[in-house]
Amino acid sequence: MIISIIAVLFTFGLVIFLHELGHFIVCKLSGIKVEAFSFGFGPELYGRTSGPTRYSLRAIPLGGYVKPAGENIDEVSGAPDEYFSKPWYTRLGVVAAGPVMNYLLAFTLFSGVILFVGEPAPSNDPVIGDLTQGYPAETAGLKPGDRVLKVDGAGVATWADMAGRISGKMEKEISVTYARAGAEASVKLKTRRAPEGAERGVIGISPAIVYNRVPMLKGLHMGLHQCWYWTAFTVKTLASNFKKREKPDLAGPIGIVNIVSKAAHTGAADFFFLIGLISVAVGFFNLLPIPLLDGGHAVLYLVEGISRRKLNAKVMQYVNGVGMAVLMSILLFATYSDIMRLVSSRAAKKADAAAQEK
Repeated sequence: MIISIIAVLFTFGLVIFLHELGHFIVCKLSGIKVEAFSFGFGPELYGRTSGPTRYSLRAIPLGGYVKPAGENIDEVSGAPDEYFSKPWYTRLGVVAAGPVMNYLLAFTLFSGVILFVGEPAPSNDPVIGDLTQGYPAETAGLKPGDRVLKVDGAGVATWADMAGRISGKMEKEISVTYARAGAEASVKLKTRRAPEGAERGVIGISPAIVYNRVPMLKGLHMGLHQCWYWTAFTVKTLASNFKKREKPDLAGPIGIVNIVSKAAHTGAADFFFLIGLISVAVGFFNLLPIPLLDGGHAVLYLVEGISRRKLNAKVMQYVNGVGMAVLMSILLFATYSDIMRLVSSRAAKKADAAAQEK
């Protein structure tokens, strides 16, 4: 429990703080007065004022914030060092710096994991590396590290052999014999159709990962590719959801905390790689053209630059109101999805346990 709490605080603190640090750095470089820069939220535990800026450490270590002078357009006094006194392209640089820092963090973590641990490759041993929540294997009680010995009584020596026997039994009951801590056991479960609609059965397991050493330049290139790959994957998934009119499979605070907690117990490599994934997600999400997000601000500043007309308080108030409504809707939907996944997983486990007792 303590490890999980520390992992969650470290993950959110690092990802959000570095995002805000990006805004802070560009504000300083562009001559924008920063009134406050904080790590964490809530009551101040320690603070120090240097020049115009109050630097502080807050009680809740879940990120941080930066407060440029004159960031609220209706409070602008006209001082040259205020946020809205700067040209639109300077403000564009400030808002872009947050997502850029998230991608730099992700690149550093991806490259670091790859260089120190090695290039990940799926093992061909029939050993379960991970489970998909709510799928038959997880609800039947199988766990990472279990070695599958038999499928329907037939011995399996490799992952490919095991996967082939399972895929041929789509939506049918199968028996899986496995070894755990030197003891053998068997469970019965019903396969599902593959999620992409392929005509094959799955039970929601993935192989263990082995790592092969890579040279420096290749490791850096692979880290960069991971940033690109997960961004492109997100775009393609959202586009597919929109085209097919499907609900996006979003993870909210509950889901993210659950994933981080799980990764913290599986090893440092998985944990830091996951932080990289979350950092990419935060950076990408903030680039979306939604009001109140960095991407929404960027659109406004680009319109200002093209039209050569300054933004006014009335427009900002309307846009921010719309943005707040959209963000709250996304948060509620993601949280609802998290809760339904937990409910479905528990219900499936109970049903499978009842079936095993019969």
